[in-house]
Amino acid sequence: METSGLVVHGQDAPFSTALRSLVNNPWYSDVRFVVGQERQEVFAHRCLLACRCNFFQRLLGTEPGPGVPSPVVLSTVPAEAFLAVLEFLYTNSVKLHRQSVLEVLTAAVEYGLEELRKLCLEYVVKVLDVELVCEALQVAVTFGLRPLQERCIAFIEVHSQEALRTRGFLELSATALLPLLRSDKLCVDEAELVQAARNWARVGAAVLERPVAEVAAPVVPELRLALLAPAELSALEEQNRREPLIPVRTQVEQIVEAWKCHALRRGDAVRGAPCRCRRGTLPREHHRFLDLPFK
Repeated sequence: METSGLVVHGQDAPFSTALRSLVNNPWYSDVRFVVGQERQEVFAHRCLLACRCNFFQRLLGTEPGPGVPSPVVLSTVPAEAFLAVLEFLYTNSVKLHRQSVLEVLTAAVEYGLEELRKLCLEYVVKVLDVELVCEALQVAVTFGLRPLQERCIAFIEVHSQEALRTRGFLELSATALLPLLRSDKLCVDEAELVQAARNWARVGAAVLERPVAEVAAPVVPELRLALLAPAELSALEEQNRREPLIPVRTQVEQIVEAWKCHALRRGDAVRGAPCRCRRGTLPREHHRFLDLPFK
């Protein structure tokens, strides 16, 4: 009569160390990857990848073909991030680095590695700073990582001026920039925010080879031009004639609405919500006529 057995466990550390030694090791390797723009060659073991990750199971198939297998090209994932993914698959642990964690997070999402995704998110929150936050926001928006998106926006709301000067801010997509511009809690004056939007649109125009005003069109309606003083509005109109930021149709509507606020001395006369002061809005004489100051 068969008796029930007892599962006993050896030490984890030697097992993990042994498997870690196989990461990118040609010893017994039966699959090769060519990874990243640098086309770095990476060695792996088909059975381990397939049993640990459905993505690799589908990618590699059930068994290798005859002869020497051709390398699998993964050009979009940087080599450092891919090696971190392999380390996690082989050992169920990974050493994360601030400069590459977002790339590892991106790979984890794309490969369906939920546990690695959570580990990356926890690490990003711990190391979040001014230089990293806009890049993290872009990843969060791209992959629908709502808690990370909210954390990034909250961080930028506190460190607005510094974040707006980073390269990451200039490289945000319009979709990622919009929730920032809709925030009442940004610690920045509207004049600075208008200039930051112009700088952002210039970079986008150069990359996309499109006019600045065309790139700026989705985000310009979120700028609260009625918060600007009359002299600032006039200067903005003049600058817009030299270098269009605000599309013609939007300029007619949005700037006219801002002037209406000044003329009528009533914020509620302006359609939409362009008169709400943000946390960092500097006081101007006409703000006492606005109905919705930030509290």
